[in-house]
Amino acid sequence: MPSWDEYKSMARARGVLALELFVVESTPRASPEELREALPDHLTYQEGLEAAGDLVFAGPLSDDSGEMMEGTSLIVYRAEGLAAARALAEADPMHARALKTFRIRRWLVNEGNLNLQVRLSQQSIVFE
Repeated sequence: MPSWDEYKSMARARGVLALELFVVESTPRASPEELREALPDHLTYQEGLEAAGDLVFAGPLSDDSGEMMEGTSLIVYRAEGLAAARALAEADPMHARALKTFRIRRWLVNEGNLNLQVRLSQQSIVFE
């Protein structure tokens, strides 16, 4: 396998987007009660990242059955590099307080389709 940077160059040469983002899988290590207590601070932190343009997507994941919450979440950052993305993750109150552990990886977005419909007069936004 090529190095990450070699692969990114090859992807761009193929003409795909090759947008580098950073994916964090955040896994609980505290009780549900402790997680709920820290949630307001976590959400405030996420809102600040969103306003700064650093947060692309974030939200909870289901368990393997797709039916239950287990406290694991996925966060996608836009950052200058892995070290900057790691700093964002480490500053998250859930991680800084050791209520969750995290795994961070680079993600190269090459393919896909995003639909966004904005109807200004109806104050409506549809994201698919």
